[in-house]
Amino acid sequence: MKFVGAHVSASGGVDNAPLNAIKIGAKAFALFTKNQRQWVAKPLEEKMIESFKANLKKSGIEPKYVLPHDSYLINLGNPDIEKLEKSREAFIDELIRCDQLGLKLLNFHPGSHLVKVGKKDPEYADKIMEAELNCLNLIAESMNLAIEATKDLDVKLVIENTAGQGTNLGYKFEHLGHLINKVEDKSRVGVCLDTCHTFTSGYDLRTLEAYDKTMDEFEKLVGFEYLCGMHINDSKPKLGSRVDRHHSLGEGEIGWDAFRFIMNDSRMDGIPLVLETINSDIWDREIEALYNLIEEV
Repeated sequence: MKFVGAHVSASGGVDNAPLNAIKIGAKAFALFTKNQRQWVAKPLEEKMIESFKANLKKSGIEPKYVLPHDSYLINLGNPDIEKLEKSREAFIDELIRCDQLGLKLLNFHPGSHLVKVGKKDPEYADKIMEAELNCLNLIAESMNLAIEATKDLDVKLVIENTAGQGTNLGYKFEHLGHLINKVEDKSRVGVCLDTCHTFTSGYDLRTLEAYDKTMDEFEKLVGFEYLCGMHINDSKPKLGSRVDRHHSLGEGEIGWDAFRFIMNDSRMDGIPLVLETINSDIWDREIEALYNLIEEV
């Protein structure tokens, strides 16, 4: 069974997020548990926590179909030690907030190496490869530290694949596999696939042959046992552009067929499928359209 929703607003308090999910007919949703562009937020008050849980129960959406996203400021691979520590502390706080709300997943972008190398540098490829490897190992170290700091919590660290814009890592399935291999407690790690990011990082989804090839590669390098959620987005940029710009479903470079493949792929059953498309006014229609793609067996 598919569980489709969207990344809804938590404006005015996290307890509003489940109510906003109800309005669009969602069976899953994502939210920020604090302002995504601020390092520090006041702790969740018990009254707010209880209100969130009550509204979540009212929505009929189970906690396992809620996919919170951490702050955009966090970079678990930052080469600056002071900034890295700040990111690690903020990330641990995000995990604690999820646990307080009774949620089991925390979605995050792995990190960026921030190393600047001119493309005319004769050692460009080697320097970038070294920077990426060093950063991936640092991200894995950050993940292990966060898991150890929250060892009494049952919240999975869900790595989102990226478009590879700038110095962002996670744009190759090999990156995701590397991080999982380095994480000591694999029961605490998972992956979220973003369709726009997948496409713009170079993995085609537009034909059944291309879709199968991409998903076979994901299975080989990562494994579907780690897939905990998906972000369902069309893409403004072209295949392999390494640019992160989402579009409404069917209006971008990916097209409807890829979403039909997903909605009829049993490997995507039982996980949150979350819209992050650009027009929230039509999320209810996009959700309905996705369910209409399911073919009767």
